[in-house]
Amino acid sequence: MPRVGDTARAGNAGDGSGSRSTAKRAGRGTGGQSARLAIDIGGTFTDVALETGGRLVTTKVLTTHAAPERGVLEGVDRVLEMASVAPPAVRLVIHGTTLATNAVIERKGARTALIVTEGHRDALEMAHENRFEQYDIGVDRPPPLVPRRLRLPVRERVDRRGRVLVPLDEDTVHSLLPVLDEHDIESVAVGLIHGYANPAHERRVADILAAERPGLAVTLASDVCPEVREYERLSTACANAYVQPLMARYLVGLAGSLRGRGLACPFLLMTSGGGLTTLETAVEAPIRLVESGPAGGAILAGHLARELDLGDVLSFDMGGTTAKLCVIDGGEPLHSRTFEVARSYRFRQGSGLPVRVPVIEMVEIGAGGGSIAGVDDLDRVHVGPASAGSEPGPAAYGRGGEDATVTDADVVLGRIDPELFAGGAIGLDRSRAEAAIADRVGAKLGLDARLAALGVSEMVDENMSNAARTHAIEWGKGLAGRTVIAFGGSAPIHAARLADKLELDRFLVPGDAGVGSAVGFLLAPISYEVVRSRYMRLSRFDPGLVRDVLAGMRAEAAAVVDQGAPGAATTERARAYMRYAGQGHEIGVELPREVVEGGGGRGAGSWEADSEDSEVHSEAVAALRAAFDRAYDAVYGRTIPGLDVEVLSWTLVVSAAAGGANNSGEASGRAANPAGESGDNPPPAARTELYEGTCEGFVPAAVHHRLNLNPGDHVTGPALI
Repeated sequence: MPRVGDTARAGNAGDGSGSRSTAKRAGRGTGGQSARLAIDIGGTFTDVALETGGRLVTTKVLTTHAAPERGVLEGVDRVLEMASVAPPAVRLVIHGTTLATNAVIERKGARTALIVTEGHRDALEMAHENRFEQYDIGVDRPPPLVPRRLRLPVRERVDRRGRVLVPLDEDTVHSLLPVLDEHDIESVAVGLIHGYANPAHERRVADILAAERPGLAVTLASDVCPEVREYERLSTACANAYVQPLMARYLVGLAGSLRGRGLACPFLLMTSGGGLTTLETAVEAPIRLVESGPAGGAILAGHLARELDLGDVLSFDMGGTTAKLCVIDGGEPLHSRTFEVARSYRFRQGSGLPVRVPVIEMVEIGAGGGSIAGVDDLDRVHVGPASAGSEPGPAAYGRGGEDATVTDADVVLGRIDPELFAGGAIGLDRSRAEAAIADRVGAKLGLDARLAALGVSEMVDENMSNAARTHAIEWGKGLAGRTVIAFGGSAPIHAARLADKLELDRFLVPGDAGVGSAVGFLLAPISYEVVRSRYMRLSRFDPGLVRDVLAGMRAEAAAVVDQGAPGAATTERARAYMRYAGQGHEIGVELPREVVEGGGGRGAGSWEADSEDSEVHSEAVAALRAAFDRAYDAVYGRTIPGLDVEVLSWTLVVSAAAGGANNSGEASGRAANPAGESGDNPPPAARTELYEGTCEGFVPAAVHHRLNLNPGDHVTGPALI
């Protein structure tokens, strides 16, 4: 059995009752200390965490989808009141949101047009010319965000090296203006062929639009995705243009509302890559926010893995709508540059819209507390991906929902105390949950509500365990020996069974687990990642080009970071995306010191080696080749001798520590436990009954409030913490 002390080291506010209990601990007033505020909007709940003087005060409110800022402001007001903190004492607000993702999924973005090179208007629709589901004759890919009639060509041509073959015909740009007016276009994406190598034509198009139609929002593919692969570049530019007006209004409006409440402090946004960026940058490139909430959870899990010396872990984030699992080795989550939004076919890869932005790599499935359960034509229980969300929510919420959900099943099984859900802020109706489970699942299978609820719980746990295995295999990782770190409103309830199914011996539930992603925001660095596509083979390595590319990326990233952390010390992390010559996909490789610090030469493309430079050049090539071999072997278990290696893209991340983050772990909820003696079997706060399906009927169980448990305490089950 997991020791209570192991989890208590990471914090003390329990998942279900965290906000109420933590508020009592927070006391009255801040003693003049400043505070930091984190806000995470999810599909069901909006989570708010306030860190002040090493104490963490948290709350959850239902997400208000029609006006997301309303739920945010409600949560902010509540948590400030709970902590007795005046708004001027807050010196930093950090925000993550699913609004951009939801706008793409629900097709509620701006009326968008795409300007392309003549002959390339169909590249967005041809995509990869493959089928993500071979055996379904009715399968169809999601339609592009921009229909063909609004994909507008202009005359120009640049080759892959950036050389102008056909100058931009500005008359063809002016001729498009009446079309934009006719269709009431609000936002325009500009994606010209090989614009990543030479963005001059794209920028000139933007200048013309700014002069002739100053009210239009304009996204340049060379800004949001300066990489090879035309389809992904166009898809990313269109997605950014599609959500930009909506996100700009929301973010600027929310910032104004917070200032109106007296929070006149910096307002930073969480990015999908795990860093913080400025409001201005987020408004220009909101597509970088697509996975901002889940990224915060992965940061928390990585922080705990390092702080508690857990080794390799599996991050398990289960909220109201989805479950996210992330493999974390050495305290660092996997990173990627590709993500699919709005997968339309059972979450199958290839069925969504690709965007190339920095993301923390994780698997996400429709398995949350609000996931709807039912029975299919073969009498099999199925769960998700559809969710009851917060409106109307699970049947137990009493807000008009009639579908059976995972939360309803957990209530029926006794795993959720209806009076303590979300800190007592949301009362649950057990009778409604039983009726929904019995009607939507039990009646169709001839089972009573208890067994039907157990079937729902087992099915969702099986779905998540399968997703974890598949995710690990796809990245060449193993799960054996890992610790599961469970957070999110539903994950702690399901962590034990998930660990059983994955044959893992230990799981950890951190303090304030129900708002884990928001807590992770407080641990995130202020950072920005820049990418450049500059093709190069190692056999013709050009250190001058590498030097110039890294210098340009460094300047761009540092300018963004300096806005959020003026004058702060920064760190850098550079990677090359490499493959064997002739392969179709590349892997990320950390650039060795010899490449980053070497880079001699006399300018891009003009390498003329003398004996000293030649030695530096050879060391850089050898170090980069060795780094690639190690990375390739880690993924595929082998290398291929005798083949040349090529670099497609380079990335550079510049980071500064988040203001006020400390090394003591206070931002993760590690305030001291109340004084008390530790020992076995502390007295329970109450008694309840749990149904596990292993014996007839319900069994008695103790109820323990997490804040009343001390380091070293052991609890003998069955018990509900």
